[in-house]
Amino acid sequence: MAEKRNNRDTEVREMAERPKQWRPPELLPEPDKEEGFEYRWIRVSTLNTPDPRNLSSKLREGWEPVRIEEQPKFKLLVDPDGRFKDNIEIGGLLLCKIPEEFVQQEQEYYAKQTKDQTEAVDNNLMRQSDARMPIFKESKSTVTVGR
Repeated sequence: MAEKRNNRDTEVREMAERPKQWRPPELLPEPDKEEGFEYRWIRVSTLNTPDPRNLSSKLREGWEPVRIEEQPKFKLLVDPDGRFKDNIEIGGLLLCKIPEEFVQQEQEYYAKQTKDQTEAVDNNLMRQSDARMPIFKESKSTVTVGR
């Protein structure tokens, strides 16, 4: 005779859950991303000494300080005695954003600078090359398969 079995729906199996572990806090929290913008923490002071030159150059590049209303999760983290009352400043760093197109243009600009400088160094080096003892020996090899 068949033995009576319990319905599997009535059986409860505990979920195998990993134990929660402590981990150190992040130094700078990650902002909620807005479509079309890149975010970066910009230095405004070092050891409580203001750094207006760095901030000024970043603002001229197109970085805009993020207002506290745009990132409400930072309200409790912001220093109430900070110099930037309406913006997000943590530990001498100011959260700023810039359109992604500007970041792409900056990367293209520096890639071109690097390419031009590399070509200039190569041309200068090749100018010193002698045909009897070349610095670079361009060799071409071919592979042939049997007939």
